[in-house]
Amino acid sequence: MADLSKPDFMQLRAADRARLLRITARFAGASLVVLGDLVADEFVHGQIARISREAPVLIVKERERRIVPGGGANAANNLADLGVRIRLLGAAGEDETGEALVDYFRAKGVGVEDVLRPKGYRTPTKSRILGALGHGRAQQIVRLDREPAQPLGPSLRRQLTAAAARLLDQAAALLVSDYGYGSTSAREVEWLKRARPAGSRRAPLTLDSRYHLRQYAGVAAATPNEQEIEQAFGASVGEQVGVLHRLAARIMARQRFEALLVTRGAQGMILYQAGNRPQSLGLFGSAEAVDVTGAGDTVIAIFTAALGVGASFLDAARLANCAGGLVVMKSGTATVTASELAQAIRNG
Repeated sequence: MADLSKPDFMQLRAADRARLLRITARFAGASLVVLGDLVADEFVHGQIARISREAPVLIVKERERRIVPGGGANAANNLADLGVRIRLLGAAGEDETGEALVDYFRAKGVGVEDVLRPKGYRTPTKSRILGALGHGRAQQIVRLDREPAQPLGPSLRRQLTAAAARLLDQAAALLVSDYGYGSTSAREVEWLKRARPAGSRRAPLTLDSRYHLRQYAGVAAATPNEQEIEQAFGASVGEQVGVLHRLAARIMARQRFEALLVTRGAQGMILYQAGNRPQSLGLFGSAEAVDVTGAGDTVIAIFTAALGVGASFLDAARLANCAGGLVVMKSGTATVTASELAQAIRNG
């Protein structure tokens, strides 16, 4: 009997490694479009000084503050660090974090001409306060979320979709990141598919939807985590992987996805393809993650880039699994570079 306490690890043969390295080498210069909700991840690091006299809470003396891309912006950031050329479509407010995001991407050479800056729109911002005691490791104490009062309106949403339609014929793939802030929706993606000119190149369209997975149909692939599948159906998987297989089969059949890549944390990933048996991918790297913040964005970024340069769903999933294993060993919202990914593949 298998020991369920010990995780399985993904095995790569020499032929697999050679093929994945060839795919990785094709990332540089590929052109992708990212359409989605742009989020700012703010990290405030400080030293724990003492307990407040005003309330039983910690007093943290701020030492460092940084703002990095989150949500769909994090997926775009991962693609940029692979050497992929990006056109970014979304919305950022005329506020501090919105300015920081736009400036960040301009400095990286990412096209931000189609990033909308609506007046009165608040950039979704997730502020994490981290404190360290003495010379100890900093721990997250609290997270403060600042969100728009209303999701992005339908006219602005359609403006973004129309921009994606114009860019799609020259793109290797389109990544859609729906975090629920209104930059896109299932209806917009349906309109986008119909708006493609007849005979145009069918760039694969991939989806990461936090809350609306079951509303989308007809995309090449989606990359939900197991918890998102559970929430979509009001079900619990636990250790009953057969339940996950059944739910995934319902999604594949009803929503006409070509593939579904489900991430399962310490249990690796499972790839579902129409007409094929589920393929389990064990962990890559260590079973002891340092920080899983933004790991799902890394997964869909690498998965989409691989599909865009011609990889099979299985090889794209293997690369995404490698990248996911690397990024969770970094603190905060992080990315994986093409050289890091190639070195990890060489090491098997």
